[in-house]
Amino acid sequence: MSFGICNLSIVPLRIEPSDASEMVSQVLFGEDFEVLEKDKKWSKIRLSFDHYEGYIDNKQYQEIDALTFDKLSNSTPYYSSEIIDFITNDNNHLSTIAIGSRLPFYENHQFLIGETKFSYEGEVFSEKLNKSEIVHKAFQFLNTPYLWGGKTPFGIDCSGFTQLVYRLCGYSLLRDAKDQATQGEVLSFIEESEPGDLAFFDNEEGNITHVGIIMNDYKIIHAHGKVRIDTLDHSGIYNVDTKTHTHKLRVIKKIV
Repeated sequence: MSFGICNLSIVPLRIEPSDASEMVSQVLFGEDFEVLEKDKKWSKIRLSFDHYEGYIDNKQYQEIDALTFDKLSNSTPYYSSEIIDFITNDNNHLSTIAIGSRLPFYENHQFLIGETKFSYEGEVFSEKLNKSEIVHKAFQFLNTPYLWGGKTPFGIDCSGFTQLVYRLCGYSLLRDAKDQATQGEVLSFIEESEPGDLAFFDNEEGNITHVGIIMNDYKIIHAHGKVRIDTLDHSGIYNVDTKTHTHKLRVIKKIV
C-alpha cells in the first residue's frame, strides 16, 4: 500500500475516476491518506481524518512514504484558523490555503510537506476548545454558498459544514450526515439540547439527509442554499424567509 498528502489548496474527491464524476467531498491542503488503488490518471484514496473514500487525480497530490504517514498519524495535528491565508515555500512561492488545512509537523511558523519546508504566519489551533465555541466558529461561515461535497468557505454542504466546524474546535465527525448521526448520545427532546449539539433530519424514505448545529432560543445554523440561521421546533426546521418547514426532524445528538 502507498500513501499520499494533498499539496494543493482544495482538491475534489470524486465518486468515480472521471473529471465528469460527482464530487462527494474535498481534500484540503495537508490532509494525508492511504492510496488504495492507482492507475495512469486516478487514485482511489482513504482519508486519514474521517476514513472517507473517493478518487483523486494523480497530478493533485504528493506521494509520501509509510514512515512519514505513521509519523503524521502519531503527531499532534495543527490546522490553519484563518478563513483564507497564504503559505510560502523555500523558493518564496505563494500558495493559498483555506481554514482547516493541516500544517504537518508544524513548529515556529514552519511545517513540512515531504522534503519541502513551508512558512505560515497565520493563527493555528491544535487543542480541543470548549463546547461553547462550536456555535461561535459556525458564525464564521454565515452566507457561505451551498456546494454538494464542499467543505470550505467558498462552498460547503450540510455535513461538510458541521464536520469543519467541529474540526476547528478539536473534535472529529464523520463526513456524511447519515454517518454523523451514528455518533454521540441521543437526546429525547429539543429542551435537553445545548448550543453545539447536532440535529438530524430525514427524507420521505426515512433516510437521514441533513444536519445542522443547534443554537440558543430554538435556532439552528445549517447549510441550505447557503449557511443560514432558521428556527428549530419539534417538527423540524422552519425557514424564516419562506415561512415553511423545510426539513423533518429525526434525531438530536450530543457529540461533546
